[in-house]
Amino acid sequence: MRSQAERHHPDLGSALEHLLSSGGKRIRPAVALLTGGMLGGDADRLVTLGAAIELLHTATLVHDDLIDGALLRRGIATLNSQWSPAATVLTGDFIFARAAKLAAETDSLSVMRLFAETLATIVSGELTQMFTSRGLVSMQDYLQRIYAKTASMFELATAAAAMLSPVNETVVEQVRQFGYDIGMAFQIVDDVLDFTGEQATVGKPVGSDLRQGLITLPALYYIEANPTDPDVTWLQEGNLFSDERMDRLVVSIRHSGVIERSLDEARRYVDCALIGLQNQPDGEQRQALEELGNYIVRRSM
Repeated sequence: MRSQAERHHPDLGSALEHLLSSGGKRIRPAVALLTGGMLGGDADRLVTLGAAIELLHTATLVHDDLIDGALLRRGIATLNSQWSPAATVLTGDFIFARAAKLAAETDSLSVMRLFAETLATIVSGELTQMFTSRGLVSMQDYLQRIYAKTASMFELATAAAAMLSPVNETVVEQVRQFGYDIGMAFQIVDDVLDFTGEQATVGKPVGSDLRQGLITLPALYYIEANPTDPDVTWLQEGNLFSDERMDRLVVSIRHSGVIERSLDEARRYVDCALIGLQNQPDGEQRQALEELGNYIVRRSM
């Protein structure tokens, strides 16, 4: 990934180094490598795929941070906190381009097609969130949003890895479904951590999504369970900018039963994922994918 900035503007190399050194679990390329390894895929092509997916994810974060005006990610200064908006957008574009180049180096037209479709899904989802998803939303809206934001890239990791392996379309679809399920669970747990984590750990203020007018699953459940709460009424009226009320609402959500209810929904997705994985070849890679699925929920503890 670092080599993708070679022979280009030196500041691109510095930016890419900053982004790649900021941490992260690298969970998406891990999913691709484990899925492909389980299915007998070529190791070199899988590594290239993993790098493409991680760079795609990195590019989306660059643009997300700029759109959200975020100054920190993982406790480290974002690129847009140091560079102009124009330079930040161009850097994100560059990383998208290099991710696409790596995807092409897998020499699979199917992978390239899926890569392009996934990028379109992510961008469309971001526009939907920007224009129509601020404020109160339905459960269907929420699920569509987290699919576009997160689960689509997990689908890319598993399905593309299968496309690079000697398996039929049935297996591709089975592992695609696994990627979808763990991706949905991953984002639900992220949304829980937005309320239950500490700022020093998650790298952003507690309840930051709600403070930006973004309603996630814990908030949806709380609104459903507490329709007469004055703060819910205030929220339904579109008043999102009173710090005192928002602090109180975040605390109410944080210490209510909706947190466990949200985690139960994440566990349901993981359970479905693990059931589907039972059809795949047994071995270390499958075991690691099963452990990863369970980790997704455990990380909230």
